This record gives sequence, C-alpha cells and structure tokens, in this order.
Amino acid sequence: MPTTRSIITESPTSKFSKGEMPLRELGPNSVAIKIMFSGICHSDIHQARDEWFEGIFPMVPGHEMLGEVTAVGDAVKKFSVGDRVGVGTFVDSCRECEYCKMGRENYCLKGNVQSYNGRHYDGGETYGGYAQAIVVDENYVLSVSKDLDPAGAAPLLCAGITLYSPLKHWKVGPGMRVAILGLGGLGHMGVKFSVAMGAETYVLGHSPAKAADAKEFGAKEYLITSEVSDSHKNFFDVIINTTSADLDVDALLRMLRVGGSLVNVGLPGSDQTYNPFSLVTRLEEHRRS
Repeated sequence: MPTTRSIITESPTSKFSKGEMPLRELGPNSVAIKIMFSGICHSDIHQARDEWFEGIFPMVPGHEMLGEVTAVGDAVKKFSVGDRVGVGTFVDSCRECEYCKMGRENYCLKGNVQSYNGRHYDGGETYGGYAQAIVVDENYVLSVSKDLDPAGAAPLLCAGITLYSPLKHWKVGPGMRVAILGLGGLGHMGVKFSVAMGAETYVLGHSPAKAADAKEFGAKEYLITSEVSDSHKNFFDVIINTTSADLDVDALLRMLRVGGSLVNVGLPGSDQTYNPFSLVTRLEEHRRS
C-alpha cells in the first residue's frame, strides 16, 4: 500500500508527530494530489481533542487542501496532471439520495465521507490534509484558478464556503443589516463577503481587541455582544454565529428584525436553548408597561 508523509496525532492527549500514513490506491476515477497548502481550522482542534465526539486514531486532520494533480486514473475526465485543485471537507457521498442528485452532497442522507476522522464506504479510514499527498475521486475535487494565491485560497474550501453559502442563501445585499458574531477564521471571511455583497455589516464580539480588524475588513461597527442586546433590538436582518461558545440565544433573537434569520455555522460542544417568547415581538415590554 502506498504511503505519504503526514502530521499525526495518536490520541486526544498526544502531541502531533511526523510519520508515514496509508494513501489510497489510484483507481480509474481517482486524482492523486500533491498538497501544497492545508488550512488549519478550529474544527481540526475539536476533533483531534475529542471535543465533539469520539475520534478515529491515529488521525491526520486537515480539510482545506490545495495542491497540484500528479496523476489521474484511466477514466478521469475532469482533471489533468499539473492542474491546480482543492479538496474540502468530504471526499465521497452515496450519489443516489435526493440531495446528492441535486448537487448538495454535503447533505447526503447516507452520510458523506469526511476528508479525515471518517471512514470510506469500504471501511477504510480517511486521512486529511496535514500530509504531502492525497488521492480523491474526481467528483469531489475542485478546480482552483492559478491566478489565486494558493495559501489564501486553501481556507476558502471550508471557512470561505461556510460563510459564503448562508450569505448567498439568505440573499444578503444592499439595504440589509448583517451581523457576524465572532471574528476568527470564519468571521473575517463573513465580514469580507457581506461587505462585498453590499450589506451594512457589523461584528459582534466579546471584547474590543478585534475592533480595528473589523473596521479594516469593512465592518461599519464593532459591537460588544453583552452591551447591545437592548440597544439593537429589531435591528439585524441576518445574524451569523461563527463561534463554538455558549451563547445567550434569546438576546440574539431579540436583535433580529421580523422575518430575520439567525444562522449557526459554529458548532459548540454542548446544547444551546432558547425561549420561544424571544420570537414574539415586544411581548416583554408590553407586559411591563
């Protein structure tokens, strides 16, 4: 079996180390990729430390992979040796359910095959982008323009699409007020996209430390979350939560306009709840008057 040099963690408490890990065989529909860059996503930390669910070890994280095609299978039609390509968070899906047929394989009803910390349908473990190479079915490989900075393009394969998708889905644009909660890797992408789409964009954070960055990315204002739940009621059309922290969901809901949307793209390790009365406009104020 072929192998590739990788960065490996053996358990939730171990340090990363270098070693050789198995590489998938090049099949008729496979693309072999030399990995040039792999983004570091906070979900890599969550999974390597078993903060979401029990992991599969040894583990090679990484799901924002950008590289160059080094070989293709005999039946591959979409790619050639030398192409610039990317691989995101999953490397296979059932291809038969209603969502796969719609091109929405991320919602595969059988469960898509994650790029790492997962298993192929044949039972083999998946290993990710903290490595020198990977072999992936061509249908789960993306073309990447060589005009893009490869280091900057790699995070688009997770952080980028994770924020672009909901902004596009909820038709963010001129005349709308959008709040991005959190200014980490996801958040700063969200601010840039929202501003580029023409929305009046704000950042909600817990401390003023990132206020200057928010303004530099185009945000109109940086707001301290705990201080604005009353002053900004009925204010935002869309709030996108990029954090994995415990939140005052009711406070966020009160800041939404009627018909507004609270979108969670951060994945906390514990349940979050809300009081349905938070969705009833000004009921609390009416009762107190």
